[in-house]
Amino acid sequence: MTAMPASVVSISGNRRGTYVLLDAVLPGQPARSIGVILVDPATDRGWVKFRAHYDEFAAPEDAEVLDAVAADLRDKLAEMGAAACLAWLEDSLSNVLRVGERQAVSVDAFSRVVERLYGEHVEPISIDRFSTHLPLYSLRAAAGRLGEEMESEEEDWVPAPEGLRLTHDLFVAHVVGRSMEPRIPDGSLNLFRLHPVGSRQNKILLIQRFGALDDTARYTVKKYTSRKVSTGEDQWRHEQIRLEPLNPEFEPWDAGPEDFAVVAEWLRVIE
Repeated sequence: MTAMPASVVSISGNRRGTYVLLDAVLPGQPARSIGVILVDPATDRGWVKFRAHYDEFAAPEDAEVLDAVAADLRDKLAEMGAAACLAWLEDSLSNVLRVGERQAVSVDAFSRVVERLYGEHVEPISIDRFSTHLPLYSLRAAAGRLGEEMESEEEDWVPAPEGLRLTHDLFVAHVVGRSMEPRIPDGSLNLFRLHPVGSRQNKILLIQRFGALDDTARYTVKKYTSRKVSTGEDQWRHEQIRLEPLNPEFEPWDAGPEDFAVVAEWLRVIE
């Protein structure tokens, strides 16, 4: 059995996506980009982001049509699949609505990349930290927050999941490796909470493993279990601490309290 851990690493675009820009060409006006469609060829899924408002350059009746087009495209992506929807767009759009050439892009998370493309090609995106967006950290940077003397820098700010109440102890990071599959897919973008409190029993945690030189071994994601024994009135000690993968192809390992530090608690997969 292999012992490679699931680890949290810096941003890496290890997947390939295809995107197109959509332009509106209204009478007497230059072409304006109004949205982005990003496709994952491997899964035939699509992500789309359109302007929220068109009143800067469109008459009310034109803005209403553009809103309807955006809603219709979202429905068609879900119904037809991304590849078929993109081909339909290229064959059927009018002179008023144009689709650009297909472009390739490296992707770490499609939800994050479609927003970045929108900001680059359509209009700047307002980032309201810990209100609409959360910081993206490598685990090395997240672990730096364990000590105030260590400076940690976010790599980016990414859209927060809808309906989530944001607090300053939340962040997102990529988990790389198969040891926590199927619950945490290799390469997925995940939500974490720094400095968890309360019982750690059966929680999935980000661990900083002392004594390991390589980052992929030093920073790991594992399920925490422990067995305690009483040493007197209201006193106890750990008889065993086990850090377990979820994938049965990988082996757990036992650790003492001095062998690791808990960085954060895993909360959910974002993408």
